[in-house]
Amino acid sequence: MIARILILLSGVLILASCQSDSTRRNTADAQIEKRIDELISRMTVEEKIGQTNQLTVYGTTEELCEKIRNGEIGSLLNVVDPADINTLQRAAVEQSRLGIPLLIARDVIHGFRTVFPIPLGQAATFDPALVEQGARIAAIEASAAGIRWTFSPMLDISRDPRWGRIAESAGEDPCLTSAMGAAMVKGYQGEGADDPTSVAACAKHFVGYGASESGRDYNSTNLTERQLRNVYLPPFEQAVRSGAMTLMTSFNDNDGIPSTGNRFLLEEVLRNEWGFDGMVVTDWNSAGEMVSHGFAADTKDAAMKAINAGVDMDMMSHVFSLHLEDLIDEGTVDEQRLDEAVRNILRVKFRLGLFENPYIDTARIARVTYAPEHLEAARRTAEESAVLLRNEGGILPLDASALRSVLVAGPMADAPAEQLGTWTFDGEPDHTVTPLAAIRAAYGDRLRIGYNPVAAYSREKVTAAKLAAFTAQAASYDAILLFVGEEAILSGEAHCLADLNLQGSQSELIAAARRSGKPVVTVVMAGRPLTIARDLANTDALLYSFHPGTMGGPALIDLIFGNAVPSGKLPVTFPVATGQIPIYYARNMTGRPAAGNELLLDEIPVGAGQTSLGCTSYHLDAGFGPLFPFGFGLSYTTFKYADLQLDKETYLPTETIRASCRLTNTGKRTATEVVQLYVRDRVGSTVRPVKELKAFDRITLEPGQSRTVEFELPAEDLAFWGLDMQKRVEPGTFDLWIAGDSQSGNSVTFTIN
Repeated sequence: MIARILILLSGVLILASCQSDSTRRNTADAQIEKRIDELISRMTVEEKIGQTNQLTVYGTTEELCEKIRNGEIGSLLNVVDPADINTLQRAAVEQSRLGIPLLIARDVIHGFRTVFPIPLGQAATFDPALVEQGARIAAIEASAAGIRWTFSPMLDISRDPRWGRIAESAGEDPCLTSAMGAAMVKGYQGEGADDPTSVAACAKHFVGYGASESGRDYNSTNLTERQLRNVYLPPFEQAVRSGAMTLMTSFNDNDGIPSTGNRFLLEEVLRNEWGFDGMVVTDWNSAGEMVSHGFAADTKDAAMKAINAGVDMDMMSHVFSLHLEDLIDEGTVDEQRLDEAVRNILRVKFRLGLFENPYIDTARIARVTYAPEHLEAARRTAEESAVLLRNEGGILPLDASALRSVLVAGPMADAPAEQLGTWTFDGEPDHTVTPLAAIRAAYGDRLRIGYNPVAAYSREKVTAAKLAAFTAQAASYDAILLFVGEEAILSGEAHCLADLNLQGSQSELIAAARRSGKPVVTVVMAGRPLTIARDLANTDALLYSFHPGTMGGPALIDLIFGNAVPSGKLPVTFPVATGQIPIYYARNMTGRPAAGNELLLDEIPVGAGQTSLGCTSYHLDAGFGPLFPFGFGLSYTTFKYADLQLDKETYLPTETIRASCRLTNTGKRTATEVVQLYVRDRVGSTVRPVKELKAFDRITLEPGQSRTVEFELPAEDLAFWGLDMQKRVEPGTFDLWIAGDSQSGNSVTFTIN
């Protein structure tokens, strides 16, 4: 009885605490709104327009300060010196009429000074807690430089690796992207946005940008509303639910409407349906580019269409500062809409605590940059992000005690700037530890370590004579470690490719290593999936490391020599050939799905009849399946899945599905498996994907250890936007898998009534 009373009292205290927290938040919000009302009532139209104007740093500090004093700038990009920021803030807070602080912004995409793996690599960890930690570290370092707003996370569903910006994404899946996006939002914004170490997150690019035609940046997309709602919008909605303070419109037009002028998305969906009360900013000049799109007649028309669609702040197209006053005078823009935009901007500034703490402790950046715990977190993230794709004969991990010599080769073995990846304005190559540096530090006293980059950079074409000399050199070593891939400049914004093979002579380099007759271990460091089918046959083991950042070298060497065990899983499907793109696991079945036994090009008999190939959906030269499926990744051990069970066979749409399986480590090493739960809705009012990821978990087991892995899946998570464009759980039969990737495992069946 006493225990029951204590439990009840505990529940009452928790409830009271929650109510108290809610009351405090509501009170704080009410106070902020009151202060915003008071400020707006005092503002001139010109000062309101100034708040909507975001500029990059230009000219002299005094020129900028003059504009700031006049109330012409609300936010600045790309100033990272704390002393300069304090000078600029002083002009805003102490020398302008209203004393409204500036919001200082920067592209802090996967770390500030301490650079973590690119977001695609972070997604390969399937570890939201680790990703949140990385974003928190980025916020601590960036805020110490005076940055309080980052243009991250990027939440574009990315199913085309030709698109360079896939590097910034979490890959092809809405569930994984939603989880990673929410983790980054929480990490950036911390426990409270008004903490001086927090930065405002910006969910981008809203929306559909990852589906650009032909994988070319800035290109058009043609997604239906149903596709948007079922696939591309969910990560943004989750980011809003997680408290993201800002959102950025995308460059693309979708179905002929540029996102920066799309009122349906910005007002009806974002504001009205999701209740977003943060700030919407354009991407760089995306308002002005509506003229190039042919959607706006001129920059004045672009300004009118952008603000009336729901944009609050204009980044670097100047259309608001040039035209809003005239548009208001003419009556084509209501001043109340401008007031609403300013309200959204001021709300972010108040929530960040900028009015109370506008200045930076200039000494703090030296205390937090490259802190040991930051470097350790970066190393661990790089370790978890690497995906083992091949390990013939269990060649990995290498046994250092059984080796006398190792040859380190390839253009990425000692390329610190390239290892950092795209969008690393503030990363410092001098602080980056490469694989060559790491292996020398760890094993230089025990092994003879040779080094030959062969190619100075990834695109270099080397002579046959140079490759032959490398083969001869490699024959004198016990093992060859090849580090290949692509330079940082080859992925990211505006860096799209039509050919995804390894650049330059890198495939020939791998083949030359194979001719030495010695074990070959290949590490690919890249910003996207590459078409590596031709390279697999020439290497005994292959680790794929999406540009791993500052501590990538130690992480990779630890994995190669067994001080760590690979646990990364692919966040995106790897194609056999570029011509298969887009290829992704959550495809529709089609009316004639491939059966898996189709004849390929070299197997077709001469003179075969028109229908002899079975008439199914596949490529004659590449088949149907991928090279590696979404969710795939090997380990130094093996895992067995068994006893897949559900708690019952039939559920109501309001109930929770409880699924479990028995996972056993059947190998000889302690390791972590990313356990994935997939569902298929067999019949819907519209065609449903063959599988959809709904949950995942990282499970660590010792050799021989078994564990029952349990998932709780609310039936409401099976809802989708159907034929009538309403979101609901449709009754019917479903299949469920718990497996190690999107293609393996057995299923069980359940019904929703």
